[in-house]
Amino acid sequence: MVVENLIRGCNSRSEVGRRSVLLGVGLFGLTAVASAADLTIAVEPRWRQEKLAVPSTVRVNDAGQSLRVTRLSALFSSVALLRADGSRVQLEGQYGFVDAESGRREFTVRGAPDGEFVGLEFDVGVPPDANHGDPGRWGVGHPLNPLVNGLHWSWQGGYVFFAVEGRWSDAQGAAGERGFSYHLATDARKIPVRFRSDFRIQGDTTIAFALDFARILAAQRLAVDDASESTHSAGGDKLAERLATAVERAWFWLGAAPTTRGRERQRVEVDGNPLAGARSHGGTPHAFVVPAGFPQPSLPVDNPLTVEGIALGEVLFSDPRLAGNGAQSCASCHAPSRAFSDSVALSRGAEGDLGKRNAMPLFNLAWSPNYAWDGSQPKIRDQALAAWTNPIEMRADPAVVVAALGRDAALTARFAAVFGSAEVTPARVTLALEQYLLTLVSADSKFDRALRGEVQFADDEKRGFELFAMEFDPVRDRRGADCFHCHGGALFSDYSLKNNGLELVAVDQGREQVTGAATDRAKFKTPSLRNVAVTAPYMHDGRFATLEDVVAHYDHGVKRTSTLDPNLAKHPDAGLQLSRDDQRALVAFLRTLTDVRYEGR
Repeated sequence: MVVENLIRGCNSRSEVGRRSVLLGVGLFGLTAVASAADLTIAVEPRWRQEKLAVPSTVRVNDAGQSLRVTRLSALFSSVALLRADGSRVQLEGQYGFVDAESGRREFTVRGAPDGEFVGLEFDVGVPPDANHGDPGRWGVGHPLNPLVNGLHWSWQGGYVFFAVEGRWSDAQGAAGERGFSYHLATDARKIPVRFRSDFRIQGDTTIAFALDFARILAAQRLAVDDASESTHSAGGDKLAERLATAVERAWFWLGAAPTTRGRERQRVEVDGNPLAGARSHGGTPHAFVVPAGFPQPSLPVDNPLTVEGIALGEVLFSDPRLAGNGAQSCASCHAPSRAFSDSVALSRGAEGDLGKRNAMPLFNLAWSPNYAWDGSQPKIRDQALAAWTNPIEMRADPAVVVAALGRDAALTARFAAVFGSAEVTPARVTLALEQYLLTLVSADSKFDRALRGEVQFADDEKRGFELFAMEFDPVRDRRGADCFHCHGGALFSDYSLKNNGLELVAVDQGREQVTGAATDRAKFKTPSLRNVAVTAPYMHDGRFATLEDVVAHYDHGVKRTSTLDPNLAKHPDAGLQLSRDDQRALVAFLRTLTDVRYEGR
C-alpha cells in the first residue's frame, strides 16, 4: 500500500455522508409504526459447550496448543426477519457492535414488527457505503463511531469487521507464549449469518446466540514462522478467508424471549458532591468544532462550553494558588509550548517530591474515554481533582485553596459570570478547568496538510508513513513497523490500555492497581502520537529520552510477559529488525505529526 493511496482515501465529509445521516434518522425509529418493537441480538461467547469469559482462561486446540482469548470485537448490519410466506422484513440502515471484554455483548435494532417468523439473518460487517464513508458522520454512541468500536482503520480504508486476539503456546512450551491477532476486513469478507428457526416477536424481544470459539480457533494450528499468527485486509490472504468461513459456521441459536432491562443510574457527581450548585448558569455558548476526519466526541452534557467558562479555566490552569505551597500551577508540569507536557521524566510536586509517572500531554482530551496513565479517572474534572489533591503533585486542600481564591474580587467576578454567583467551590474549579482543557484541539500538522493536499511528504517521511501503516509479516512479504494497530486513525491512538513490553517484571502495575485483575498487569493507556516530537521523554515513566529510543524499543526491545499485547507478542523474538534507514524514516514521519502551533518551539 503506497502513501498516495492512503492519502487519497482520506476524504473530508461528503454530501453523501450527510444524506446518509438524515436517512438513518428515519430508519432508527422516527418513521416507525406504533407497534414496532426493539429487537436485541445477544452474543454469548463459548468454547464448545462452556461459556467463555474474555479475557479467557486457557483452552486447548486440536493440536494440543494452549490458547487464551483476550479480545472479541465485531460489527453487525443488515438484520432481516423471515416470514413463512417467503416475505422478509429488512431492518436496514441499523448497525451493532459487541465487545466481549468490556461486557458489551448485545446490540439492538428498532422497528421490528410483532408477528410469527421462521428465520433471522444478519451480517458480520457493514455494507460498502458505510465501510468507505466518512466515519465522522456517526453520532456519539453510534456503533460505527470509531470511539465506540475501536475498529476503524481510518486512512487504511474501512472497518475491521471481526477481531479476535489472544495468546498461545505449544504443548512443549518451546515457542514460549506468543500472540495471535486475527482481523477480518474488506467488503469481500463481510460474513453472512443465516438461521431458520420459529420464533415470535410480541413487544421488545431478545434473540440469543452462542458464538463457539472452538469452531473458529480449535482447528487452527499456530506456528512461529508460517504466517498463522495473524491475518490482514490484503487480498489473497487464505487464512483470513478460512477464518471468515469458520466464523460464519460458529453461531448457534439459543432462543428468543421478551426483553428485560434493569435501570441505569447516571453519574452526576464530582468527588461525591452533587453538581446542582456547580453547573454553568449562563454565558456565551462556545461552539466545539470537530476537525474533518475526526469522530464525533461525547462532550459533557452537564458542563456546556461557554466563552466565559473557558476563559476562567485558562486563568485557573496557570494560577499557582491551586497548589498547597501557593507556588505551582497546572501549567508548571503541562507547558503549553510542549503540547502541555513536561520536559522531564518525572515532575516534581509542590513539596519537591518526584512524581511516580510522566506528565501526559494535554490535547484532544474531548475524544478520550478516560484519563490518567491507568485510565482510572472517568472525566477531565476527576483527573483535575486527583492532581490537585495528590500528596505528591499539587498537595492541596481544596477548602483552603477556594477560600484564598474567594478573596480575589476579580476572580470571583469571573465565577459569577460563569456560574451565576461569586461562590468559589472545588466542583466549580474543576468544571472550569474541564471546559478549558476540552478546547485544546490539535489537528493541524504537516500530516494533516498532506492529507488535504496542501503540502507533500519528503521521501523519508513518505517511507516512514508506509512503515507506520504496514504490518510486520515477512512470510507475506510485509515488513512494516506495525504501528497502526494501536496508533491508527485521525487521533493516532485507540486509547486502550496495553502492555507494550517495557520490562519482564513490572515496577508499576499500571491498570492492575485499578481493577485488581492480573490480566491488567503493566497495562497503560495508549497515548496519541500527535505532537510526539515535542513531548519527550516517553512512556509512563519517561524512560526513553528520544523518538529514536522509542523506535528501537519496538524494533528489538520488547519484553515478553503474560499480558503483552497480542499485536506485539506475534512478532519474532528478534524483533522487527528494521534497517537504520527505515528507523530514521519512521522518526521522520513521526515528526510530521507536530501541530503548527508547537513547531519551532
